Amino acid sequence: MDQIQQVAQTFGVDWTHLLAQSISFSIVCVVLYRLAYGPILRMLETRRQQIAAGLANADRIEAELARIAAERLTVLEKAGDEGRTLIEDARVAAARVGAEERRKATGEAEQIVTRAREAAAHERDAMLAAARHEIGRLVIQTTASVTGKILTAQDHKRLAEETASRLAVM
Repeated sequence: MDQIQQVAQTFGVDWTHLLAQSISFSIVCVVLYRLAYGPILRMLETRRQQIAAGLANADRIEAELARIAAERLTVLEKAGDEGRTLIEDARVAAARVGAEERRKATGEAEQIVTRAREAAAHERDAMLAAARHEIGRLVIQTTASVTGKILTAQDHKRLAEETASRLAVM
């Protein structure tokens, strides 16, 4: 211990002052730790936890966004498929309706042609009947003029029948 005292005297160490300064320094360190460093360290720890929570939350949000993007793509693909299906169904339905309308139009056209043929045949028959009647009348009139005699009702009937039978053969 002599050696320590000798070094202390060489450097001018006053033990009482050194001890008092050491106690003062320790008190200042304790006060600073409690009043300044402690709250600062707690605040830094709180910030570190908040940053860690924010990073974890960002990772979770990023994963959620990736899931939503994948789900959106799936929904878009499904909607595209449904749209293509609807378009194809509409085309098939349009073709079916077009075919049905063409069939109806063809049927109506055939009915119109059939009615027109029937009307033409009926009109032709009516015209032939009128022509036969007129020809019969003309034959009777001509016969009466040529023979110079007045024809009876029986003669008219006989000549009309003969003319009608000859016209029917034509």
